[in-house]
Amino acid sequence: MAKKKSQSKTKLIIAFIGIVIVALVALAVTKVTKRVSVSEDIRIFIPTDATYENLCDTLSKYDIVPQKATFRFMAKARGLDKHVKSGSYIVKPGMSYLQLVQKLYTGNQNPIRITIGKYRTLRQLCDGVAAKMEFTSDTLYKILTDKEFCQVYNHTPQTVIGAFTQNTYEVYWNSSPKRFVERMMMETDAFWNDERNEKLKQLQLSRNEAVTIASIVEEETNKKAEKANIASVYLNRLRKGMRLEADPTVKYAVGDFTLRRILERHLKTVSPYNTYQNQGLPPGPICLPSAESIDAVLENKKTDYIYFCAKEDFSGYHNFAATYNQHLANAARYHKALNERKL
Repeated sequence: MAKKKSQSKTKLIIAFIGIVIVALVALAVTKVTKRVSVSEDIRIFIPTDATYENLCDTLSKYDIVPQKATFRFMAKARGLDKHVKSGSYIVKPGMSYLQLVQKLYTGNQNPIRITIGKYRTLRQLCDGVAAKMEFTSDTLYKILTDKEFCQVYNHTPQTVIGAFTQNTYEVYWNSSPKRFVERMMMETDAFWNDERNEKLKQLQLSRNEAVTIASIVEEETNKKAEKANIASVYLNRLRKGMRLEADPTVKYAVGDFTLRRILERHLKTVSPYNTYQNQGLPPGPICLPSAESIDAVLENKKTDYIYFCAKEDFSGYHNFAATYNQHLANAARYHKALNERKL
């Protein structure tokens, strides 16, 4: 009888243990398979100096992990509470808490897309880039205006804007400014392929010189069909030893890019960028030119044009001239149209 009671008691204990094990397994499965609460991709940013609590606050801000205790349990079990990695991460619908913890723990961040466009000044470029990155505009500007840093890459603070190339790139949000610049210089080196370098050699220009001319072309017109002609004007002027007398360089020297009409007082502006006052090219690009404008310079189109003037129909196109008298006639028509519009 005592033996039967002992066996019955043992069975009850085994059954109880079994129930506990099943419950624990069920709980563990629930924790492991718990899903984030997002219906679309959400990008979060974890700063370099972020703490574990900062990370949890960010997740709470977007209500990504409603079961906070469950997430914290899994995060601590993985060691995430002592191992926060900065970066930009995309949380996707259906992602489990475990997958999220693993992604954050390993620093498996998602790159951001950043577009380098037509910036007119180095400061504008720094502001535009920093708006997308973790580093500040000032830290990037400080690096790009450091003479020793620029010299390593055959640049000066005046030409370094040409170390960038207009395009859209994928980069890591928490990249250091130095690493970001090095990456951009690699992209620009790739842009200058063998074909472009050969054309550069034929023109007997340095890369910085070609980009500087292209920047003037970029500011003169947005009409692709005209860019090679405009480039030819400035190349012809350089070959003849003439001053470029490019209006966009005056705007740059004055510091007013909204000028619609260049007046005599503007032409007298004292600046190394004023090509009405100085021979040759300005110290560096007056904007970051597009590949289209650079290629227009490299095309080295053969013309006898020395002058050009905006068309009087305000179409954005230009009249080109090989002689000064022809240019004066073109300019007279344009200025008459300006006066009629009271511009």
